[in-house]
This record gives sequence, C-alpha cells and structure tokens, in this order.
Amino acid sequence: MIMPKVLVVGGGAAGMMAAISAKVNGAEVVVLERNSRVGKKILATGNGRCNYTNINLSIDNYHGKNPKFAYSCLSKFGVAETIDFFERLGIAPTVEEDGRVFPLSFQSSSVLDVLRFELEDLDIQVLTNSFVKDINKKGNKFELLLEDEKRIYGDKVILATGGKAAPHTGSDGSGYDLAKSMGHSIVEIFPGLVQLKLEGDIFKQVDGVKFVGTAGLYEGNQLIKEDRGDILFTNYGISGPPILQLSRTALEYLNKNKDIRLKVSIIDTKTKDELFNYLLYRFGFMPRKTIEKGLIGLINKRLILPILKAINIDKDKKIAYLTNDEVMKLAEILTNWRFKISGSKSFKDAQVTAGGVNTDEIDSSTMESKLVDGLFFAGEIVDIDGDCGGFNLQWAWSSGYVAGTNSTLG
Repeated sequence: MIMPKVLVVGGGAAGMMAAISAKVNGAEVVVLERNSRVGKKILATGNGRCNYTNINLSIDNYHGKNPKFAYSCLSKFGVAETIDFFERLGIAPTVEEDGRVFPLSFQSSSVLDVLRFELEDLDIQVLTNSFVKDINKKGNKFELLLEDEKRIYGDKVILATGGKAAPHTGSDGSGYDLAKSMGHSIVEIFPGLVQLKLEGDIFKQVDGVKFVGTAGLYEGNQLIKEDRGDILFTNYGISGPPILQLSRTALEYLNKNKDIRLKVSIIDTKTKDELFNYLLYRFGFMPRKTIEKGLIGLINKRLILPILKAINIDKDKKIAYLTNDEVMKLAEILTNWRFKISGSKSFKDAQVTAGGVNTDEIDSSTMESKLVDGLFFAGEIVDIDGDCGGFNLQWAWSSGYVAGTNSTLG
C-alpha cells in the first residue's frame, strides 16, 4: 500500500501533533510553517510554564456553536493519553491547583523542545518561512501555493494555522481564507480569554490595583457565570484570570446586543448583610475617624475614594455620623459593584480565538472536511475554544492526533 503524502499547514501545537501522528502511521509528512521556527505560541502558554492539559477536563470547558463536537477527539486522545505521550518524550508532569498540568521543569521551552526533537527523530520535513497563500485541489492532489510562488503537492492537507489571537506568533487569521477558498464557512470570530473594557471614569485612578475576589456576569438580575481569583483593575477596565474566563461569554452576549453587566465582589468572604454587621462592629471602634481613614486596612487604599464617590459619601464625613443606609450602601458596593461592559482588548491581547471553521462541515470523528475529501482541520482554526487552564492546548493535541491519524487512511 502506498502511503499518502500529508501536508500540514501550520507548525503550532496542533500542527506538530498532527504531523507526528501522520508520520507514526506511515505517511510522508511535510510541515509548512510561516515563522522562522515552529511552536512560537507554545512558548507563551501558562506564563512561560506551559500548562499543557488539565486533569479536571470536561466537555463543559469547551465553547463554540456546537461544543459537543469536541467530545469525539477528546475521547480518542484525552488527558491520560496526552500525559503519557509527553512523558514518553521526556516531560515529567506535575499537577497544580485546579488540575493544571505543567512540565516539572516549569518551562514552556521543554514542551517545544521535545516536540521538535520528535519531528527530527521521525525525519519529518519542516519548511519554515513558508507562508501558504492559496490552496487548490486538482483531481486527487492538493496544490499549495507559497508566498514565494513555490508550489507544494500532496495527497492530504491538514489546516492547523491557528486562529487570530496573538498575531505576533503568526496566527493572523489567514487560515480562514484558505478554508473559505475550499468552500467552508466561518462562524464569526472574536477574541476569547481577553481583558474586558468597562465604562466609567475611575480606571486611571485604580489602574494596577489587584485583589482576590469574585467576578460574575449578569443579564438583569440573572447570574450567567462567575469565577474567583486574582482580579486586576486597569486603565481601560479589568483583567485577571477570572475575567479571562468570563470574557468569551461576555463578548458573546455583547455581540448579540444584550445588556450584560459585570459584578465585582471586592470582599467575597461575607454576604452583604454579614458585611453590613461587620462594618457596624468595625466602625464602633473609630467613631471620630473620617470614613476615608476608617476603610484603611479593609480594602486597597486606592479603591477608597472611587468607592465613596460612587455611593456619594463625603470622604471627610466622620464615622459617627454615618447612617445605616450609608453603611448598607458601602456593604453593597464592596460585595456587588456593577459595571457596564463596553468591549474587550483586541486579538493582539487575546489568548485564543472564539469562532472559526463551522463544525457542521467537519466530521467530528476524523476531523476531515465533509466538503472536500482529504482536507482535515486541527486546533484553533475550528470553531472550538476552551477555558483558561490547559483546555485549549488539550484541544490542539486531541484534534491534531485525530486529524493526523485519519489523514493516513483511505
């Protein structure tokens, strides 16, 4: 049996996994990477430590028009298979909070190095500085046209070009044009895992203030989603892991012109009523202090004036003269500060792309196009994106493995 020549467009996480899987199954493989080296985006993951999977993975960690599309790939090559695959390549795993799995070296470069070594050991041809600008199918053969007008021919093609997030790593959305040229439709893309912009005039004052709290998304009084952790006010709005986790849902609602609000609980260890009673108790020790001074030691000093202004309490008012209504307003804003979301930072700041190639047009069990025989997809280019915490890399490994394996069949 003559094995196919598989052309993998994109040398990121999904592309490298697809190339390795195809080669192990006997195919001749060529990887075409637009950058001067493969795996550039991997180096930035997990704050440079590479959170490469998560032991608490479930289908609920994935999003898109049809999140359940991801189930087949994840069940064929899941967390256990990923940890085993990388351990065999040399990555000793360590599990941290929330099930995040890192290499014991805590270096993203370790993950990239072992993948590169595997490409070399398997004698997989990697063509760097090779930007694919067009794709055609003539009979049973694919023709890829490079930016330098060179043409590459193969039997199967795997598009693993990434999305549009972090364009400095090479993912500028050009893969969508290749998919569209082959008849595929694109579900509207927008930044995922990204900082949010908020309406208001306080943000220059509180820029850089960080606290552990809870953030929640509300449509009216309906809680949609919430997350807890380090939250950071910025000069444009708000950031931090909980905000990134909520950002996809927030933008989804905004894109549908829904009125979505962000609730921030600066103090989330007490209910509003518990905090009200605690404030009465606390203020009993300091009746002659001003309210500005009376809040020092309770919340970040730089938040005091913006909060007092927001609830219309004079900073110089003596605590003895505070009314119960004013104390309740204080308890309310500290547990339930609401902001209107105006948008987000750009793809340049996003960790992942939401939207992508329509999953209705892809076979979930093989990652092969339903429109073009021999065309496969892997990774972020597809309309599947995960939560923060290793879920997006797991999708890259899983979909890359399935696409690579199935590209050698038939």
